[in-house]
Amino acid sequence: MLQPLVVGLGRSGRELHLRVLARMAGAPDGSPIAAPPVACDPRPEAGRWLTGTRVARSIAEARRMVCPASTVVHVCTPPLARTAVLTELAERGFDKLLVEKPLAAGRAELAEIVRLRRRHRLDIRVVAHWLEAELTGRLRGLVRQGTLGRLTAITVAQHKPRFTRSLATTGHPTAFDVEIPHALGVVLDLAGPAELVDAHWSDLRCGDVVLPRLGGASLTLRHSTGVRSEIVSDLASPVRQRSITLRFEHGTATGHYPLSEHDDHAQLVVTGGLAAHQVFRDDALTAFLRRVYRDFADGPRAALAPHCAAVRLLCAAKDHCRAADRARPRPPGGPARKDAHAR
Repeated sequence: MLQPLVVGLGRSGRELHLRVLARMAGAPDGSPIAAPPVACDPRPEAGRWLTGTRVARSIAEARRMVCPASTVVHVCTPPLARTAVLTELAERGFDKLLVEKPLAAGRAELAEIVRLRRRHRLDIRVVAHWLEAELTGRLRGLVRQGTLGRLTAITVAQHKPRFTRSLATTGHPTAFDVEIPHALGVVLDLAGPAELVDAHWSDLRCGDVVLPRLGGASLTLRHSTGVRSEIVSDLASPVRQRSITLRFEHGTATGHYPLSEHDDHAQLVVTGGLAAHQVFRDDALTAFLRRVYRDFADGPRAALAPHCAAVRLLCAAKDHCRAADRARPRPPGGPARKDAHAR
């Protein structure tokens, strides 16, 4: 039995991780959680209206409330603050760390996390619940069975309006760091290792304010299996969409992941010899956290290689976009820009 400690009470920590932990604690088939969760956030208002959760204002204070050896730390801070938080947790004896995606925002941060892991013998696992999703499992089955022929292409669309959070927070430097990491892990799982072919990003515009690199992002990959994949994310979209389309030689499979924590149903539409339209429950985050707690209790340290590969692809995409920006003539004047790193 393990004690949860949630570090960071933004949307991910407060609205997702704590809610799932509460469901897990009340599950009729037993819970892997030993005690109510402790949360950590320095903001005075962060713990307002929380029930059943003790809130510490610092990691040092949280350390006095829990035993590191039996604690799973949910690191729900933004990627720009990731290295400092992981360093302090490691130095205070915490070694079971569940880190929100992406693992790092850049190559230097990734290298430091790898060094920390080795130096302190950390068991670091990355939140990758789309890989645990029932929808992903059914897509994986279609690829492996080969009933629709060889997989040739994958297209993913991840769209949602993200004006309020982008204007209010500073932790995600580009649109590549928001939604795309979810889909990137899935396409690498379904189609194998890949190299970058192309990438684009755009600014988020709201009134007279322009947030550089936070409006949207896309990347195109060529996989070692010959599959070509494209992931597109529009954070200025008026509608929400989380869909994935697999194109086979003899048909297609289009999956729709649940759009929010308010409805956990997924859909899968298959054309070709297996024509079908399936609707099913798919609470991937709960399934993922249940497995992670079992693995922390019984399993070996997690392999970080797939998550490191995803970060390196994201870094290559950002480098590609920066190079394109430098080569593009800048128009004179224009609306005021508010740099994402300085917010």
